[in-house]
Amino acid sequence: MLTRRRFVGYSALSSSMLACPPILRSAFGQESSTRRPLRLAILGSTYRRGSNLQTIADRFLAGYPYEGDWHLPNVQVVSVYVDERIRRATAAPNEFQLAITGRTRRPADKPAPPNGAKRTPDERWEPMSPSSEEQGLTSDLSPARAQQFGFRLCHNIPEALRCGGDRISVDAVLTVIDQCDDFPYPSNDRGQTLLPRYDFFQQCAEVFETEKHSVPYFNHKQLSFSFIEAQSMVKTAERLKFSLMAGSSMPVTWRLPDVDIPLGARVQEAVMVGIGGFDNMDFDALEAMQCMLERRKGGETGVKAVQLLEGDDVWTAGQAGRWSKDLLTSALSRSDTPLGLTLLDGRNQDLVGDGALPQLVKDPAAYCIEYTDGTKATLLMLNGAIRDFNISARLAGQEELVSTQFFMPPAPNETYSACLAAKIDQLYQTRTTPYPIQRALLTTGVLEACLNSRHHLNQRLETPQLIGSYQPPAESQYVRT
Repeated sequence: MLTRRRFVGYSALSSSMLACPPILRSAFGQESSTRRPLRLAILGSTYRRGSNLQTIADRFLAGYPYEGDWHLPNVQVVSVYVDERIRRATAAPNEFQLAITGRTRRPADKPAPPNGAKRTPDERWEPMSPSSEEQGLTSDLSPARAQQFGFRLCHNIPEALRCGGDRISVDAVLTVIDQCDDFPYPSNDRGQTLLPRYDFFQQCAEVFETEKHSVPYFNHKQLSFSFIEAQSMVKTAERLKFSLMAGSSMPVTWRLPDVDIPLGARVQEAVMVGIGGFDNMDFDALEAMQCMLERRKGGETGVKAVQLLEGDDVWTAGQAGRWSKDLLTSALSRSDTPLGLTLLDGRNQDLVGDGALPQLVKDPAAYCIEYTDGTKATLLMLNGAIRDFNISARLAGQEELVSTQFFMPPAPNETYSACLAAKIDQLYQTRTTPYPIQRALLTTGVLEACLNSRHHLNQRLETPQLIGSYQPPAESQYVRT
């Protein structure tokens, strides 16, 4: 709560104080803490404006708005490893390669050629630096952040954990790995981007095991593109006895309205609607759906089969009752972004009832999930019809459907990531996860199985590897204020 005393304290901060992170930390409610800040290592792929790494890492550097106040975690970022930065340096030609190709490095004191200038035979230089506008949009922010906040930029992951020494010098690890624009990671024949989440984790685990000292570890989004690798990560964390947390922001963001499936309710069917491409936002949507369905009677017991449908097969499945039109209508009623006639001239439109969806959605996809206890769930990706994420579920013995929107506030603040940062901070401060890692593990496996179904011409696939049980947290973990 923002009290008058705190307001006066904030107002008294001078610009010189704001430029000093230790003073800023003390001013924003940390002065009464006798604990030293936890030392945090951040590992990621690309630190550019708008990237997930920038959005989440900056929360631990500068703080974030949360529950009606400004929150500055009791965390000090001491080291950062940016994979794109190192891969760019590795890809740059060395002096020998420059010499044998007849190229030279532009001297530091020699200005770049003006726009449109031609190179002469005796003037060879590296490509021009990006403009200031381009730098703001695409350049690596990590050097400037390191200078401002005083952390070490590292050349590899073990160095980041040891901060240049010979022993682990951090209390927690944060990993956020995205696709890189300049040095993209490869994809496989299933359309999965082979992001090195498992590789980052394994390098950390090797350091933990070598030094017989482990620290809490957060992995943004799915554990890996491979369910086998994801299982290995969970088993390694259990063996080395450190808390492993993974997932996206959607399960912990606000809900409109503020509802959840009652703990122990019997769920018959659920329909989730969202947008995105394969192996992109579909994990976020599947995890959001899972965080509600895991609360059903008996807890989670696993998934026995999946099928990914595309194109006209999606609508045919709806006509055949494979997914409920009533639940779809209910989920769409929670959307704030209907695109059809509502976008064109402002009128209300029943997108399901008047048959507009096939005209609006050119490439629909349906992720059909069959749980071992008989519960059915379908994620419908409806690019062209809406721009948000909504769910509706039918409970046994209850006439009214349970429906809500997973609220994702827009850029640039994207405060849903602040909700996730608060849960990550809780992991670091308590050394326990606010929700079980098995949720992210199961969702990782469901996504891979659905993409395998697509690869096998959209066949229904049995998934014995996804049969397993876990219990959800008794208290819902999404933000309510």
